[in-house]
Amino acid sequence: MIVDLKRFIDRERSTWEELDKILTRIENETLLRLTLEEVQRLHYLYERTGAGLIKISTFAAEPNLVHSLESLLTRAYAELQTGRSNVDKLSLRHWLFRTFPQTFQKHFRFFLAALLLTIVGAVFGGAAVAFDPDAKAAIAPFPNLLQNPAERVKEEESKTNPTLATSKSRFSATLITNNTKVSILALGLGVTWGIGTLILLFYNGVVLGAVIIDYVGAGQSVFLMGWLLPHGVVEIPAILIAGQAGLLLGQALIGWNSKENVQQRLRSVTGALVTLISGAALLLIWAGLVEAFFSQYHEPILPYQFKIVFGLIELLALLAFLFHGKQSVLTLPPKTGKPGNYGN
Repeated sequence: MIVDLKRFIDRERSTWEELDKILTRIENETLLRLTLEEVQRLHYLYERTGAGLIKISTFAAEPNLVHSLESLLTRAYAELQTGRSNVDKLSLRHWLFRTFPQTFQKHFRFFLAALLLTIVGAVFGGAAVAFDPDAKAAIAPFPNLLQNPAERVKEEESKTNPTLATSKSRFSATLITNNTKVSILALGLGVTWGIGTLILLFYNGVVLGAVIIDYVGAGQSVFLMGWLLPHGVVEIPAILIAGQAGLLLGQALIGWNSKENVQQRLRSVTGALVTLISGAALLLIWAGLVEAFFSQYHEPILPYQFKIVFGLIELLALLAFLFHGKQSVLTLPPKTGKPGNYGN
């Protein structure tokens, strides 16, 4: 039972206006293609409006509002049943080139937060190794990173035998497994209200900063770029995107500036979480392939300049991919006397 009808209407008005705006957009644009997340949002708004109508129907004092909501639900039901707005929504190509980039853009502030935290961690890790070289032993997660950079470069450059590809691929598989675990953890730790995700991103930055300072300090900057850039320019953003998903999950659990309950907030971000972590997984697969068959080969087999240029091209391609489509933002209409102003 609704104790305060006016407060209930004021709280739910934004939901009805948003549903009305989406339906108007669908009806006016014949070739409109919604993203998977937008379709899920439409269904959520439809269900919430239906629940609101059931509650308001008990009040005889709001016949106009009841009629408006019934009309709104009829329009929404027709769109959801006919699937006119869902043509080609679930195709892999549409998801990859539209849904994933648009979801990334929509929640870009969480990506920036993940990036900033990683940079702070990198500064901390780099400073730790710069002031205390022995700190590397406590930071580096792999034995290969504990070697003296100059000695490792000499060792890597002496491996010109093609049969060594097997051992390189095995090492690459270890890295891929680790990065996949890190990505899943970055999302999963979002259930700690994002705190675990923040810690993990910071630590990942610490390791990255320590490695960079270690190799730069040893005069092996060219080797570092030739080794790290080809796979790192995809691998690192993939982990950041997983962190983006974890922070989004944390925000949904905390619910800052939201009038929805926890279940409603989680339902509204489920599509985005699946999209982001799936996109991060695909990026990690590409990074793993590049690392296995490209990054682990050094001079004289592959010139460092060629590997660096390849990495920079990859970075530009990734940026173009993630930002190529403009994210459409749903804005609520002003509360005036127009038809969309329910409850007045």
